[in-house]
Amino acid sequence: MNESHTVSAGTAVPGGTVEVHAVRAYRSDERLPRSEQLAWKLAEVAADDAPLDPAAVEMAVNRVIDNAAVAAASLVRAAPSAARQQAEQHPPSAGGSGSSVFGLASGAAHSPEWAAWANGVAVRELDYHDTFLAADYSHPGDNIPPILAVAQHLAAARGLTGADLVRGILTGYEIQIDLVKGICLHEHKIDHVAHLGPSAAAGIGTLLGLGAETVFQAIGQALHTTTATRQSRKGEISSWKAHAPALAGKVAVEAVDRALRGETSPTPIYEGEDGVIAWLLGGPEARYEVPLPVRGAAKRAILDSYTKEHSAEYQAQAWIDLARKLHREHPATADPARVERIVIETSHHTHYVIGSGANDPQKYDPRASRETLDHSIPYIFTVALQDGAWHHERSYAPERASRPDTVALWQKVTTIEGAEWTRRYHSLDISEKAFGGAVEIVLSDGTVIRDRIAVADAHPLGARPFAREQYVQKFRTLADGVLETAEIERFLGLAERLPELAPHELAGLTIQARPGLLDSVPRTAGIF
Repeated sequence: MNESHTVSAGTAVPGGTVEVHAVRAYRSDERLPRSEQLAWKLAEVAADDAPLDPAAVEMAVNRVIDNAAVAAASLVRAAPSAARQQAEQHPPSAGGSGSSVFGLASGAAHSPEWAAWANGVAVRELDYHDTFLAADYSHPGDNIPPILAVAQHLAAARGLTGADLVRGILTGYEIQIDLVKGICLHEHKIDHVAHLGPSAAAGIGTLLGLGAETVFQAIGQALHTTTATRQSRKGEISSWKAHAPALAGKVAVEAVDRALRGETSPTPIYEGEDGVIAWLLGGPEARYEVPLPVRGAAKRAILDSYTKEHSAEYQAQAWIDLARKLHREHPATADPARVERIVIETSHHTHYVIGSGANDPQKYDPRASRETLDHSIPYIFTVALQDGAWHHERSYAPERASRPDTVALWQKVTTIEGAEWTRRYHSLDISEKAFGGAVEIVLSDGTVIRDRIAVADAHPLGARPFAREQYVQKFRTLADGVLETAEIERFLGLAERLPELAPHELAGLTIQARPGLLDSVPRTAGIF
């Protein structure tokens, strides 16, 4: 059986307790009871109508605003435009009144799974929303588009309110973050959206008030259909990086639909002899421990996550902040003629995934795609060091990446792993968890400049933690020129009342582009 034991909440569920579930693969003849399977434990959390924590509710509002902000900034980019055009071809089904798509008028309703798809791509495109990193990594804000789409579609039919939507969002965050705390995917080259399919399905289950049996079947299907390799984040990174989590959300909507119709899933999906653990993860001998809130405990994992001040991979956030500081204090570091080398000491993950340890020549290529540059610490640190700033568009522009002095300095930046930074990266103690490191810059005249940073300025423990004011300002900044002023104020007024919204108001949790903006986007042809 899956052993479990109760421990103090620590950072998992502050002020309460969590149950740590030990998970492994089982032979078919061991006949693991359903009640002891991880997918069932996840479903029980989703079905638990626990009290809402005020701080978690407040953060859910912040993240709805955050998602809309980054979606606004991406509306005319190619990937979100293609996804939106696909969604436009799918009107709402007879089961509900339809869902809103970012950019389009709120009255233009579409089928919920396609709205989840289009909005998911828009949110993910710029790599600019929230993050949680532990045994694996995640962007738990990816849960919001599918849960919101279903809420809008069924609001009138089921009387769903803003409070119901908040409950669903908090479950999605809880499940994904708890899975990320316990199960490493990237070690086995599995993309991190394999934790998102189950979490989004669970969140939709909570939104709809479904029982554990139905949610269990949806989680199993969602996991089975969202496991894919990490090649989407390796080498020449393509636009699929934004589509992958959106597909997981779309699949989660479809999985819940099938489960509601009585369809079942592969069981046990995690622990089976031919299941995820045995063949996609650590194998028959692997052991994982997943912390989940005990029955009746508020779902507060959202408070362990953190958003981004800068449009870049989360492990780059602190390095952008440090580079800005060095730009002010040591301007000579921006001149390649005066710099001999720059060595960044950081965690294993940062070094091997977005640092020189990845051995990806594309991370030093000025012709690389935006998605690739977003995953290159050498590039990001160089540009932030030279500019003393970071911009979600200008910092990635081809002319910026190919500037001769930038290319020259960029080639002098390397990363190395530091054991202590790796330990702190994986720590579950929020007070010491770190995503930065130390830098040593050797100038041509022999001067050595050393500095360090543990967390980004916007992190809860950083120099300037994000609160509601900063989320609202981020939205205003990114929506400027994309939405009309009246639309900016309308959305913010509605979003800040999220927990109090009536069913008829949920359709308004979207953003409409200013007149003529989307006309500038080329129409693409496909099958639909």
